[in-house]
Amino acid sequence: MTWSSWIITLTTFVFTAFLGLVSSRQGLSETGLKNITNILNRLLDNYDKRIRPGFGGNATVVNVSMNIRSMGPVSERNMMYSMDCYFRQMWTDTRLKFEGPLPKLQLNVKMLEKIWKPDTYILNGKGSYLHRITGPNILLRLTRDGDILYSMRLTIKATCPMHLEKFPMDMQNCPFQIGSYGYSTRDVSYRWVFGPEESIKISPDMKLSQFDLIGHPAGNETFTLKSGTFQATYSSLHITFTLQRHMGFFLIQVYFPCSLLVVLSWVAFWINREATADRIALGVMTVLTMAFLGIDNRTSLPKVSYSTALDWYLATCFAFVLATIIQFAGVHYFTKHGSGELHLMLLDPEDEEEDEPISYYNQYHTRDGETSGNGQKLNGDAPVAIAYDTTDYNFNENCFTRFFNCLTGSAKYRDMKMRNSKKGVNSVSKIDKLARLMFPLAFFLFNLFYWVLYLKIL
Repeated sequence: MTWSSWIITLTTFVFTAFLGLVSSRQGLSETGLKNITNILNRLLDNYDKRIRPGFGGNATVVNVSMNIRSMGPVSERNMMYSMDCYFRQMWTDTRLKFEGPLPKLQLNVKMLEKIWKPDTYILNGKGSYLHRITGPNILLRLTRDGDILYSMRLTIKATCPMHLEKFPMDMQNCPFQIGSYGYSTRDVSYRWVFGPEESIKISPDMKLSQFDLIGHPAGNETFTLKSGTFQATYSSLHITFTLQRHMGFFLIQVYFPCSLLVVLSWVAFWINREATADRIALGVMTVLTMAFLGIDNRTSLPKVSYSTALDWYLATCFAFVLATIIQFAGVHYFTKHGSGELHLMLLDPEDEEEDEPISYYNQYHTRDGETSGNGQKLNGDAPVAIAYDTTDYNFNENCFTRFFNCLTGSAKYRDMKMRNSKKGVNSVSKIDKLARLMFPLAFFLFNLFYWVLYLKIL
């Protein structure tokens, strides 16, 4: 036999052996598939999904774990929060034990409709849903011993009762509680599969826009519900998400603008008291802007019956800018002279007596057809001094008297101050000079007290 014949014979033998091996493996695969199909068909023989596992004996233990992928938004207006998570439940159903070539089976979602599963619900849930793109996000696995893993991807919306007295420097505790809707502790008991802390996993890249998640303590508890004569105790699991609010947004959008508006209102103290329109326009502008900021801030918050920390700051800033207008009203009413609103006497400068308590303007006016103090007719070229009669208005006064008369708006005190004044041009007021110091000092002390109170004490 030649070498070529030996090569052809060897090649044919190897190819035939390979085909036999492939055929045998295909036969084993087909046999295995048939066995698995038979196992699944037999699993549900005499199976009643209306009865829980171990009915009549100990309670069915449902082990729970969660993997939280994202959280938010957190709404103060609706007092709720949302999160996206993988929610896993594990329990044992001995009726589903099987023997086969595989240690566990990964089953189709339709199998859930044919077996018993716990009626878990979220006690404080609000509009949660299961993801169904591109199909229902559900995983179902079954082991030989009848252990079942049921995993779902959920977006959970839950209520979060908030206490906003310290808003926006607040810390909120948002609860999450699950339990059985219809089974009491005699039938179903919930547990964390690896303990309260290890069973809850937080994605390392999870971030919230306005909060920091600083803790998520968990545990299990029971609660009792009573309906008429029926009373039952239920098992539940709970998580408390502790959220610390970020201050940056509110510092930029509210606190800094309000503080700058208060500082802007102080510019009026350096404007001459004669510029009435300028000072009033500046004051009205700052008041209206503060009112707008206060209203805009309240639209994003629930209509609570108490004031938040931000409300107190806005109200105080509003009081400061409003006080600048009230301060100018006092300046205008009590210290602005030469307005033409007083009862004046026309005197001839030649008839002035040194002993009379008379003060003059440092300006002279010419008026046709008017008479001087001695009855002399004045022409348009004659200088006339306008003076105030201060008779019966000379009395000693102290700080308390000044404050009381200014507070009550005494017209007699105002006339006295104007008639005793020896100034003709009134560009600077003592009230303005005092306000330049007192307003910044008061605002600084308020900020010191405010931030220490809310950041350190409360």
